[in-house]
Amino acid sequence: MKKHHNVWAIVVLLGLLGWGIFDAEILNKQEPSASSGEQGNGQIGMEKGNTAPDFELQQLGGGTVKLSNFRGKKVILNLWATWCPPCRAEIPDMQRYYEENKEKGVVILGVNLTDTETSPEVVADFVKLYGISFPILLDPDKKVANVSKAISIPTSYIIDSNGVVQNKYIGPMSEEIMENMLSAIQ
Repeated sequence: MKKHHNVWAIVVLLGLLGWGIFDAEILNKQEPSASSGEQGNGQIGMEKGNTAPDFELQQLGGGTVKLSNFRGKKVILNLWATWCPPCRAEIPDMQRYYEENKEKGVVILGVNLTDTETSPEVVADFVKLYGISFPILLDPDKKVANVSKAISIPTSYIIDSNGVVQNKYIGPMSEEIMENMLSAIQ
C-alpha cells in the first residue's frame, strides 16, 4: 500500500512541476511592444502600458537611487534575492548584457528583496562573488516589492526611455531575451 502512495505523490509532484513550467511559459510569451514613443496609458503602475511608479531606494555601497533618474534610458528592473537559484542563474547573463550595452543607454537595476535575506552583508558578498557592476538597490521595507506585486522571483520589468512599462518577464532572463525585449522599445 505504501508504494502506491509514493507513486501517487510522484505523479502529483510531476504534474505540479509541469503545470508550473507551462504556466510560466504562457506568462512569458508576451509580445514586446513595437512602439514605445507614446507616454503610456496615463496610469501609474507596473502593468504593461503604465508609467512606472517612481521610487527611491538605498544603493548597495551608499547613496540613494530614484527610478526617475533613468528617464531617457531603457531600464530592466529586476527583482531578485541571493537565496533564489533562478536569480543566481541569470546573473552572469545580466552582467554580460549590462557591460555590452550600458554605453547604449541601457540600465539594469537589481532590486534585492532585502527583507528576505539573512543580512545585508549576504547581499554585498553575493555582488562581490558574481562581479556585479550594475546598480543593486536594497528594498528592506518592500517598497518596490509591494508595488510590483511580483508573485515569484526573478521578475523583471522592461521600462522604456519614457518611463513606461513595456513588458514583464517572470523567470531567469538570458542575454537573448533581454536583447529581444529591449531592441523592440525606444
